[in-house]
Order: sequence, then structure tokens, then C-alpha cells
Amino acid sequence: MRETINKACCLNCGMATTAKDGSITAEEQQLRIENAKLKAEVEKLRTVIGKFPPGASTTGSCSSGNDQENRSSLDFYTGIFGLEKSRILEIVNQAMEELQKMATAGEPLWVRSVETGREILNYDEYVKEFSVESSSNGRPKRSIEASRETGVVFLDLPRLVQSFMDANQWKEMFPCIISKAATVDVICHGEAPNKNGAVQLMFAELQMLTPLVPTREVYFVRYCKQLSAEQWAIVDVSIDKVEENIDASLVKCRKRPSGCIIQDKTNGHCKVIWVEHLECQKNTVHTLYRTIVRSGLAFGARHWMATLQHQCERLVFFMATNVPTKDSTGVATLAGRKSILKLAQRMTWSFCHSIGASSYHTWNKVPTKTGEDIRVSSRKNLNDPGEPHGVIVCAVSSVWLPVSPTLLFDFLRDESRRSEWDIMSNGGPVQSIANLAKGKDRGNAVTIQAMKSKENSMWVLQDSCTNAFESMVVFAHVDVTGIQSVITGCDSSNMAILPSGFSILPDGLESRPLVISSRHEKSNDTEGGSLLTVAFQILTNSSPTAKLTMESVESVNTIVSCTLRNIKTSLQCEDG
Repeated sequence: MRETINKACCLNCGMATTAKDGSITAEEQQLRIENAKLKAEVEKLRTVIGKFPPGASTTGSCSSGNDQENRSSLDFYTGIFGLEKSRILEIVNQAMEELQKMATAGEPLWVRSVETGREILNYDEYVKEFSVESSSNGRPKRSIEASRETGVVFLDLPRLVQSFMDANQWKEMFPCIISKAATVDVICHGEAPNKNGAVQLMFAELQMLTPLVPTREVYFVRYCKQLSAEQWAIVDVSIDKVEENIDASLVKCRKRPSGCIIQDKTNGHCKVIWVEHLECQKNTVHTLYRTIVRSGLAFGARHWMATLQHQCERLVFFMATNVPTKDSTGVATLAGRKSILKLAQRMTWSFCHSIGASSYHTWNKVPTKTGEDIRVSSRKNLNDPGEPHGVIVCAVSSVWLPVSPTLLFDFLRDESRRSEWDIMSNGGPVQSIANLAKGKDRGNAVTIQAMKSKENSMWVLQDSCTNAFESMVVFAHVDVTGIQSVITGCDSSNMAILPSGFSILPDGLESRPLVISSRHEKSNDTEGGSLLTVAFQILTNSSPTAKLTMESVESVNTIVSCTLRNIKTSLQCEDG
């Protein structure tokens, strides 16, 4: 299990959540949730002893089980959260009604933008429709972000619903957006096994794949309801006083009724209408990301929907048994294919976990001779077999490039052009060992590449991912003998892997094309520029007790700087 950094945690780290494997929580983060729960227990006991006979509770439980230990603390008393359970249930039912209207209404509530094609919420109509009161209450200026997206996903309805109601599955479904997730309390257990009627208080830390954008920490109540035989709804809503009583800093971001309507379309498909509606305290955002964050794109419905579709498609390809030979070259067996795809997924999850602004990390800006803005963090791995043991340093830099996200993604994933940017390849040829499709788009693939040099042959595992919102190219050098055993179908869970890679986003400057043309190949010209995040991780010392040295920091900085320079040179945008 990965050891968390010994340095002090960020003051706004929010509530604790489980570590990456879901079994152990970082001690400093755990203190907050334990503190909140202890307060709830104290209040519960005071109330039960002082006002009610032994065994009685203040409100009836709506959980399916009758065991006292299975009941929520809210079944007894909700002083810590400032609300009775009956009031919480009333709020989530109102939120469910609002979500259904927000998901299905057309104009004048939602108006489609001529410039971008995206739907925009008419806030005056929203206030009129839902009788919204001013939520300022003396708080700092707040911005409203509202978005809606519709799409079809390749996953059956019961599994999709379950992935929202289980905090760990939810986090795994959205690894690039969710850095932490926890179910804080269960208010109603719902009808087993499908969770109809379940209500639970949840916490999430939302991130972008860069340390330059602060995370968003939010508490909300999630309510799952079956609307009809083929239709379910999941609604999230932040409730007044919950955040203030647990951590006052968390009122920076609140969820107005948000969530999704899921409709079963048979054959393992579901139609999903996603509504994201946030109220956030205005704060400073790095100039690179100001447009994409303030436009609501960064944490909006389009991002969530694109990620959901991508992850569901990945799962379908992972489970497939009738894979065409052209989609699985270099791996002879189905077991080998699954082992490689599983290892690549773990590698990408680890990458997403390592490069955001989560309070798991302490990022420091380091001076560079070439002027790049590089942030560095370090951590110690004591006993997680999935990563090398010792001191690990991660260096990250985010830049804007005047090339389209599609062009940049295709360049970085192309093994024939790897030597143009990868300083570890020493300019030598790259040979393809295996290529496994994991999505309809040819950019969604896992490859194994051999980089040959005079001294030796080095193998690289690469996972390239792309969807309607963002793209990633994640890679790691792997032990040749170890990866060969994985190709044959052996378990990869104990194979140490340390990923580096790239995250690619549109710059958010969407606009109409200056000219209209029937030439489809020129469509990339209207995409605008890209926000590229480059991240490299290196093991600086195999002893976890070793001290971090400036030499190791400079080494990883050099790799980032040289890689950025090579990319700019190859794409002819040195001045960008």
C-alpha cells in the first residue's frame, strides 16, 4: 500500500476517503471523517439517553434491515447535520422532480448555442420555474455552472445503477475526474439488490489532470429511484448545513439538483441524459485553464458523459470473447489479452491518481533554466506491489499548444514517431510487439513496443485513450520477462509499474469556423488549440527511507523540459 506523503496535508483537504485500493485510508485525511462521525455518535447517544426510552429512535428507519448496527446515525439524531431525516427525504424528492424537468425540458429553459452547439441554461427561466431563492446568504460571489448532455452507453442498466451507488465503483468509472470518493452515511438502504429508494450522504473530490487547477470538494446526498420498468434516476443535491457542520471550507462548491436519467434500450444499451448543475465560489484559476473552467466545460455534463461512454466501451471490449484477429495482434490467447488490458487499466488509473491537484499530493514549483512551469511532488512506496518500492518523484508541466487535440493525440500515440519526443529511445527504431483494440475508435488501444538500442532492448506498455472531451497517452517501461508472462495470461496485479504520460484537452476556445467547406479533412482546423499536460515519474531511490535529493528533482525536470521541447519542434510550434 502506498505510503502518503509525510508532509503536512493541505488545509482544505476535505473529508477522508479510502486509498487507491479501497482498503486503507491515509491517516491525516481519516481524522476528519472520524471526527465528524464521533460527533454524530455523541449527539445520538445524548438524544437517545436524554429524551427517549432505551431502544427507541427519533425517526423510523427506511432501511431494509432491522439490525440497529445497520441503521444510519441519522435514524437516531441528525444534530451534527442540522436536519431531521424526514426533511432530507423531502429535499431529495424535490431534487428528483427538478432533475426530471431539467432533463426533459426544451426551450425556453434550455437554449442551444449557435456558436458551439451546446445547450445553455436560461437562468431567468430556471428561477421562475423552480422558485429558486437567492443562495448568497452573505457568502462570497458564486458562479453557476449548468450543462446537459445525452448519450448512449454500452452497459446494462443494473450494473450502471450499481456503479453510481458504490463509491469505489463510481471512482473507478471516472478516474480522470474523481480523485476521492466516499459514502459518509447511509440514510436509506433502499430495496435490495437494486438499491431502489437508496439515499446516502457522499463526499467527492473532483480534479482535472493537472496540478494547476484546484480540486473541488463537495458533499451531497445521492438518491436512487426507479421511475418505471425501464427507467431509473440518480440525483445528487447538496443540503444546507451539512458542509458547514463537517468542514466550513466545503461550501466553496455545492451541487444543485444534478444527476442522470437512465433508460434501458435493450441489448445491453442504455440512454443517459446527464444534467450537471453546480454553484461554486469564484476563485482564481490559472490563465491556461481559465476558459475551460469558467465556461463550465471542465466539470460539466459533456465531460462526465464522454468519460462514462469511454469506460463502458472499454469494459465491453475487455469482456468480449469474439475479438477479431486484427484487433488483438501479438497476443495469442483471450486470457493474455485480458491480463494486458487489466494491467494497462491499472497503469492509467495510477497515472490519473498521480498528476492532479488532490490533497494526496504536495506540489512545489521548481525553478528551471528554460522557463517552463514545472511542478514536482514526491511520495514513498513502502509495500504496494503495483509500484516500485522506494522514493518516487513526479514532475508535471502544462502548456498551451497551437495544434488541435486530435493532431496532438495522433502524434503522441504513433510508435513510428516516438523517437521524435522520447529521449529514452535515443532516436532508435521502435518495434510493435502487440496491439490490442479497446474501443471502436482506433485511438483507443493498448500497445507493447520494443525500443532497441546498442546496449539492450527496452519494452514499453502504452495505453492510449480518447473520447469526445479529452485524450490520454499513458506509458511505462516494463520488465521484458514480466510482461511476457502477462502476455501468456499470468496475473499482473503484482507487477510493479510506474506510469508517465500525457493528458490532452481542448483549450475551450470554441467558435464557428471562419469558412464553410465540404473538405472533411480540414475539419481539425476549427478545433482550436490544445492544453497539454506532460507528466514523468521516476524512482529516485529503492529505499523508502532515503531523502529526496535536488539531483533527482533536476533529472525528472530535465526529462519534462526536453520532452516538451521535442514535441514543439516536431509540431513546428516552438514559439507557441
